[in-house]
Amino acid sequence: MKQIFFLFAGSSFLFAQAPDFSTNSSSALGLQNTVRNYIVKSAEKMSDENYDFKPTADVRSFGAIVAHTADAQYAFCSAVLGEKNPAPGIEKKLKSKSDLVTAVKAAFDYCDKAYASVSEANSSEKVKFFGSDRTKLSILSFNTMHLFEHYGNLVTYMRLKGVVPSSSEHN
Repeated sequence: MKQIFFLFAGSSFLFAQAPDFSTNSSSALGLQNTVRNYIVKSAEKMSDENYDFKPTADVRSFGAIVAHTADAQYAFCSAVLGEKNPAPGIEKKLKSKSDLVTAVKAAFDYCDKAYASVSEANSSEKVKFFGSDRTKLSILSFNTMHLFEHYGNLVTYMRLKGVVPSSSEHN
């Protein structure tokens, strides 16, 4: 009986914290905030010395994946905002944990403007992205999908180093 109580108590806490999925634009923001939390916490949790870790020689290091997620967000979100990418080349320039944690947080902050700018009224407006016309909402969805993909990489790297990923932590 105790297990059932804790199961329901835990699930009600999760639902109380759930993102707003009542509209397409609020759903996009909710998922973005979820992956933000996972990636930022992962970047903060991994030790400095493991930022150079690669499971095999032909893949990005942990730090390079963090940098890549920052680079990609600027590319996706600047397109939605109709702006020139304000911070290209993070993966080529930054290497230290401290610099990369700061950079990925700044990239999420920049993307906040893009997600906030998209509403139900303008979500289907088209902008140029990767050589084609795409809706603003599809670009933001692509961004979030891409971030979750790379969060999966970070999870694998963390597990290989004995670090529990933030999405697996229990409150």
